[in-house]
Amino acid sequence: MSATAPHAGPSPIRRPLAAAALLTALVSLVFGLLLAGAGPASAHAALTGSDPADGAVVDTAPKEVTLSFSEAIAVGDDSIRVLDPSGKRADTDAEPKDLSEGSTVRYGVALHSGLPDGTYTVAWQAISADSHPISGAFTFSIGAPSDTTVALPSQEAGGGPVGVVYDIARYAAYGGFVLLVGGSAFVLVCWRGGATALPMQRLVVRGWLTLTAATLVMLLLRNPYTGSGKFADAIDLAGLQSVLDTKPGAALVSRLLLLGAAALFIAVLFGTYARREDEREKKDLTFGLAVGGGVVATGIAATWAMSEHASTGIQANIAMPVDVLHLLAVAAWLGGLASLLVALYRTPDIGSAAVRRFSAVAFGSVVVLAATGIYQSWRQVGSWSALTGTRYGQLLILKVALIAVLLAVAWFSRRWTGRLTDSAVASQDASEEEPESESEPESVSADPERAAQLARQRAALTATKKKRIRDADPQRSGLRRSVLAEAAVAVVLLAVTTMLTSTEPGRTEEEAAGGTPSASAPAAGGPVNLKMPFDTGGQNGKGTVRIDIEPGRTGSNDLHVWIDGSDGKPMDVPELKLALTLESKDIGPLPVVPDRLAEGHWSASAVQIPMAGDWKIDVTVRTSDIDQVTIDKNAKIG
Repeated sequence: MSATAPHAGPSPIRRPLAAAALLTALVSLVFGLLLAGAGPASAHAALTGSDPADGAVVDTAPKEVTLSFSEAIAVGDDSIRVLDPSGKRADTDAEPKDLSEGSTVRYGVALHSGLPDGTYTVAWQAISADSHPISGAFTFSIGAPSDTTVALPSQEAGGGPVGVVYDIARYAAYGGFVLLVGGSAFVLVCWRGGATALPMQRLVVRGWLTLTAATLVMLLLRNPYTGSGKFADAIDLAGLQSVLDTKPGAALVSRLLLLGAAALFIAVLFGTYARREDEREKKDLTFGLAVGGGVVATGIAATWAMSEHASTGIQANIAMPVDVLHLLAVAAWLGGLASLLVALYRTPDIGSAAVRRFSAVAFGSVVVLAATGIYQSWRQVGSWSALTGTRYGQLLILKVALIAVLLAVAWFSRRWTGRLTDSAVASQDASEEEPESESEPESVSADPERAAQLARQRAALTATKKKRIRDADPQRSGLRRSVLAEAAVAVVLLAVTTMLTSTEPGRTEEEAAGGTPSASAPAAGGPVNLKMPFDTGGQNGKGTVRIDIEPGRTGSNDLHVWIDGSDGKPMDVPELKLALTLESKDIGPLPVVPDRLAEGHWSASAVQIPMAGDWKIDVTVRTSDIDQVTIDKNAKIG
């Protein structure tokens, strides 16, 4: 809905001022994002160094392996594992030792004595202070590099089917919060008569149900989401207990308790409040509901602020209240927009005054969003390069573009709002007044059940006529269409916002990539595309292997392999293996066993490339029990 002043007919002076205010807010938001200065890392812990370093070759076996991080992390059993060339554990500690000093965050594990020479793999997994799981792996060698049978983890922390369901629940939680808080605020502030409208009641109640169900799912999946990645661990009582001892677990439990208070608020809003007819009493009850509901809504919003990006990094004591304001403004705007859409389509009684009141609420929400968004973006991005060169920055650009589209559509809604009147409906209501009940036959008056039935029929008929009249109003029809378009953009905007909450902030990613090459931070690169012919020497043994590696840089990559037969058609083979070797640094071979996706197509996700260089990619193709060939080709990665 348009974020403008609440009156219908703005003067020639106020009209350009309102437009200028919106344009200024949007431009300020964009340039605030782009021009903010760099500073310390803000969220999502990153590996900043290790001893031994990634790819290092040491003369003698170290006594321990230590990892350094950009900020505080939570670790548990097997958070750091060191594996020898045969895949056996080389470390002695089930739980890493905290070796942190001052602002330096460091954890380590002791190694067995007398370790033989060869290449060792270090796999680590932890939980960042902003509640998101992080993981990685790298190798070092004792004496000289060797072959290793260890396969690097094929799934990133927080990935897989559990990660998908958890992310869906996260999106549903945001959506439920928007409908619950925004719908309730719409009724109290913009359209008090909506408390008696069944569609409005259903909207708010469904928002509560969605948020409650999503919170329960996130609480149960928290253990497998940050750990094993297996759905069965959702019912592990020991794992659930460990979740309750963490900051994210406490936040989810707090949210459930606050939702209990929210249920009481809903019962009063659509019960006692809706039935109250005395205007003075209703005014007092409105004030009480506004204060109580505001406290509950703020508390629910704080459960996000206290456990995610805002709770870590610089100026956390400022960032958390700002994040709460941001979430409440989002709910007031987008939740009110959803409420207005339901009211326009499902109820015949909403008038132009309620629409204009929401216009004022939307304007205030946009102002708050612009101010809080600039500050949040400075914390999480901080530079031009992080804005354009990181996934977080790119998602942020997309979010700003969606907001711009939303404001553009809202401008059309504002125009329809300015033309909206209730005169046609009011005149029609006056002309359709029914005669008094004494005109009814005595038999009907004597039968209370029949009289009640006729009263319901008349009420339904009257409501249908009112709705038909309003639907025929071109201004109201135009407003419905523009609000529907706004709501469609808002759904996408909410999805992008959810993705931002689970993405490593650009400031942190850039700091790790630019300042600590030993930590295997992602480096710039591009997709790798290879094409290699092969011939196993047997029947139907000729073909071509095509390999794509994306994004083609250090860190995690997705690998796809296609095999085409001599006729150019997809070709299945009994076995396909790959290995990556960086001969200049004596790293590898690092084995990769892709999974078959379809005929002639294999894939492997989260393939770790520990450092940039000219990598040799060996491909082994077996076309029968005895026919096999290994081919190789070099590719620059990173």
